[in-house]
Amino acid sequence: MGTAFLFPGQGAQQVGMMADLAELSPAARAVFDRADQQLGYSLSGLCFHGPAERLDATDVSQPAIFVCSAAILAAMDEVLHDHLPEVSMMAGLSLGEYTALYAADALDFQPALELVARRGRLMQAAAKARPGGMVSIIGLDEPEVRRLCAAAAEGDELTCANFNCPGQIVVSGAAAACDRAEALAKDFGAKGAVRLKVAGAFHSRFMEPAAEALAQAVEKVEFRRPRWPVVANVTAAPENDPDTIRRNLVAQLTSPVRWAESIQHMRDSGIEEFLEIGPGRVLAGLLRRIDRGASCRSINSAGAVTRLVGQAAGGE
Repeated sequence: MGTAFLFPGQGAQQVGMMADLAELSPAARAVFDRADQQLGYSLSGLCFHGPAERLDATDVSQPAIFVCSAAILAAMDEVLHDHLPEVSMMAGLSLGEYTALYAADALDFQPALELVARRGRLMQAAAKARPGGMVSIIGLDEPEVRRLCAAAAEGDELTCANFNCPGQIVVSGAAAACDRAEALAKDFGAKGAVRLKVAGAFHSRFMEPAAEALAQAVEKVEFRRPRWPVVANVTAAPENDPDTIRRNLVAQLTSPVRWAESIQHMRDSGIEEFLEIGPGRVLAGLLRRIDRGASCRSINSAGAVTRLVGQAAGGE
């Protein structure tokens, strides 16, 4: 039975995340301390205590989610040692792709955190320079959502941005076009439309300035061939070549996230069990809608890590 690690993206953050883990695990606490020192501010304090409005800002939430996932990995390694789940593949949703590459030993912690923090700042700046939004469309397939986008655009930019699971596609673009898509969705047969609480039109051409600057940043970072296949968001397939990985990460800012296809690729490759490593349980929820036959456990707290230890001991 193949096992894969999944890593969440922006939106999974919540005040209080991993505070219990940092108390339980010296290894996890060390990850937070290292991040605080590198970033020059108390990221751990924002994760543990908020305030929510600061934690939710793109330039903070992205490094926060990455560090929380890295802390869980450190705690798992600390307590499980040789009983760590044997992994066959990895993937991460948007920002989570960086965590997956870090977990797969394709890049080290310091440059990974530096890239993630830079990415968050660039996306925040691009969103301020060209305001936009995102809307989750519920209950339509891709051709139907594309027709909705064409009707709602009215000359503005509006495009499919996240193919999360069957019946859930996120569109991204100009704020006015998002307003129209939200209003028109039910006329096109959608069950609903939910405006996302994000800073801007991510995974669209609105992020081109961020992508251009990120391209320069990733060129300066040493990437290695991943020890395990990491499925890329933009292609829904794994890639081992460091230069191609760099190009995929840059393209990800302006391209759709093909999450449902990524999961299907992993299932077709023999993955039967998934571990969602990071705050929340968004990915477990999406997985149930993509393939009800797949098993997913969310490792998102000290209790979840403790239960994983118990399960490993019980399997001896």
